[in-house]
Amino acid sequence: MKLTNHELKKILNIGIQLSTETNRERILTSILESGMDITHCDGSTLYLLENGKLSFKIMKTLSQNISRGENGEVIDDMPPVPMTERNVCSYAALHREIINIPDVYDNTRFDFSGPKKYDALTGYHTQSQLVIPIENNEDELIGVLQLLNAMDEEGNVIPFDPEYEIIIRSLGAQAAIEMTNLKYLQEIKLQLRSFVEALATAIDERTPYNGTHTRKVAEYTGMIANYINKEYRAGRGLEYFDEDRRDKLELAALLHDIGKIVIPLSIMNRATRLDREIENVATRFQLLEAYYTIDCLKGRITEEECSQRITYLHDSMDFIRRIDGMGFLNDQDYCRVQELAGHSYRSEAGEELHYLTEQEQAHLSIRRGTLTENDRKLMENHVVMTEKILSKVWFSKNYEEIPRWAASHHELLDGSGYPKHLKEEELALETRMITVADVYDALTATDRPYKKPIPQEEALNILKEMADEGKLDHYLVDSLAAAIRENENNERSR
Repeated sequence: MKLTNHELKKILNIGIQLSTETNRERILTSILESGMDITHCDGSTLYLLENGKLSFKIMKTLSQNISRGENGEVIDDMPPVPMTERNVCSYAALHREIINIPDVYDNTRFDFSGPKKYDALTGYHTQSQLVIPIENNEDELIGVLQLLNAMDEEGNVIPFDPEYEIIIRSLGAQAAIEMTNLKYLQEIKLQLRSFVEALATAIDERTPYNGTHTRKVAEYTGMIANYINKEYRAGRGLEYFDEDRRDKLELAALLHDIGKIVIPLSIMNRATRLDREIENVATRFQLLEAYYTIDCLKGRITEEECSQRITYLHDSMDFIRRIDGMGFLNDQDYCRVQELAGHSYRSEAGEELHYLTEQEQAHLSIRRGTLTENDRKLMENHVVMTEKILSKVWFSKNYEEIPRWAASHHELLDGSGYPKHLKEEELALETRMITVADVYDALTATDRPYKKPIPQEEALNILKEMADEGKLDHYLVDSLAAAIRENENNERSR
């Protein structure tokens, strides 16, 4: 047999297709269909070596209109073939040998009772077989390709031409190499994901007050992506998140707060204005009370003065405990903090003990929240550290946008965000999605001791207001709201 130019071009094109394919199922299908096309045969079965046996992956018979497993569906009604010498496919796998059989009914070397029984049940006639082991460049057996009933131009079943053997084996080896490369690529992806998830766990475990934040942001971001895909499939959207784009988005969401790993826990864990420092104030006030009592006993102050000062200390401590966990400090309470900070005790030796330290005064003077301006700047610096940390990690070209997406999640569309004050046209869709998810979780989180969680609808209204102000993307806010409500409806219907 001599290959025509057309057949040679076809073989070369198959090789090119195999080298550029990135889907495992399509590579498997290509092996099978290419073998059938080149040898002009009627049927084929592709087996993969799994757990020491040959598992049925794809089966095809043109004359009987049979096609199974091409889309990755499992052929579970066909038990795996054990590795025995009497089975022709197993023999080819064990010995890495091509087996070319002109007529199975005239062969006693192998056990063909299975095909013969199938023929008797279906009326099909299995005659010629070409069985080729598929190996990769590391001399690993991937599987076996079994071709059935080669045909001439008139449609008559003929033996397989031996010249096809090396061609099919070569294409099978190329496909096996591509499958191995895909396997390595998948392992690299899994390694990257496991590393990212380990970092996300480390961040969340640093503080009990943000224990689920990272994963919640990734979850909400994924919900937005799902809704965008749904709109796209319905013809109402221009964006679509395929598996690869979705994977990168989720990795960026998991890494968005990596910079918090360098933020001091005294800031990260501050549940109230003074947090644990309030006990230092209480101890100091007890000491001051003791000093005033001693001064009274020594006659340095009168009993009435002593009583007034001790009462002032008690009232002030009650006041401090009251405002310590308040969300907002009004003008009256703010002035009282300044007045309290102006008091001090002077000992006989002239040593001065202030009722409040400068740091305590600054913390108690915080108008909203629990962080001073300096604390807030340190906290906001986590996005700068996110970019700095991720800049030290090598990301392949496919993943090179992840650091930028992650480090920009506090930027807002109108440029009022931080740290670079980027505007809408400078922010990728992925970044804007993470931002919406981050704000929503910050509003609704139940594990923040310094604030009560905001109800879902109120939180969504706040997001909408921020979108109306030009800070968040309206479409993404609406997408998150729709996705959340859909999830709720699905939960109720279960």
